[in-house]
Amino acid sequence: MINESMYALGAAPSAIRELFAYGLARKAEIGAENVFDFSIGNPSVPAPAIVRETILELIEEDPVTLHGYSPAAGDPRVRQAVADSIRERFGVPAQASQVYMTAGAAAGLAISISAITVPGDEVIVISPYFPEYRTWIEAAGCCIVEVPAQVPSFQIDVDAVAAAIGPKTSAVIVNSPNNPVGAVYTRENLEALAAVLTAKEAELGRELYLISDEPYREITYGKEVPYIPTIYPRTIVCYSYSKSLSLPGERIGYIYVSDLMENAARVSTTVAGAGRALGYVCAPVLLQRVVQKCLYEPSDVAAYAANRELLAGGLAELGYEFVEPDGAFYLWVKALEEDAQAFSDRAKQFELLLVPSNSFGVGGWVRLSYCIARETIEKSMPAFKALKESYEA
Repeated sequence: MINESMYALGAAPSAIRELFAYGLARKAEIGAENVFDFSIGNPSVPAPAIVRETILELIEEDPVTLHGYSPAAGDPRVRQAVADSIRERFGVPAQASQVYMTAGAAAGLAISISAITVPGDEVIVISPYFPEYRTWIEAAGCCIVEVPAQVPSFQIDVDAVAAAIGPKTSAVIVNSPNNPVGAVYTRENLEALAAVLTAKEAELGRELYLISDEPYREITYGKEVPYIPTIYPRTIVCYSYSKSLSLPGERIGYIYVSDLMENAARVSTTVAGAGRALGYVCAPVLLQRVVQKCLYEPSDVAAYAANRELLAGGLAELGYEFVEPDGAFYLWVKALEEDAQAFSDRAKQFELLLVPSNSFGVGGWVRLSYCIARETIEKSMPAFKALKESYEA
């Protein structure tokens, strides 16, 4: 006998991965230069030179030690270095004991959700949202509650969140800068959310956690990205180096349980227990040591900013509607028909690979990832023109 719910997850298509796989096959057929792949958030900016230098230095160390296990929560030296960087950057009294090294933000989110919920609880997400939130929430035996963002700002609709919080609510997940829209939540918006959560805790007599998903924190275009633990103490931060250091395939990140919450030590111990239960222990040790040396390395945002300007400018000239992104490297574009999947399918006829918004919890939009080669964006403009004209014929 097999677990039918796990079978269903394995069989269910991922719109992003499916389109990415289609793109790989199509490139093999007609040449990569003829396919305009905006499907996946795979950074085109190479990892900083210090990453390569650090790896070369580390492989000269004793291999038995270098490739051996770390403690389940991570190398103590690395956890201390991460805590020090949090304290220095954000003024939070972070301790190493509150840091848990993970295989990327995905593992961090799955662990965090399992740590602060019990089956039957509800977790609120702000739609549009990263599709895997649903997977991790439901795998924990919980129910996802979708609260639409404000349009056109795509800030959190705080009143709607307040209305959605009930006796089974355990957490709210926020993602800023946001995937798929690129919105950055303002300090005022987050302070309003914090006030609602604090009031609802008192009203319901239960703890309400804020899980902050932060893989795009360093990819921003001049907007402040407030550090949420300084606004709402009961915050768990899930961070990844996939985007900041262009290391998506290496799967390294961390969970930080804010020291500012009164039950911080207990929550951190529960995070460790959830990591143990899910098998997310001892994150890749070589990569732990690499990020230890790269904690203060700035991200190369200039290339993304240039692509953002090029893509937004080109689509605006053609008459497309979109949300101007303040962070991350996605453009949220209004589909030319209500059915986003049908629009995405038609775009394929012009070799344009655009992710439909359905899997993000809303209809009528597509997501374009612009962390790609500049030439791809330049060469795609005639295809976007032809796609638009196909709706005007």
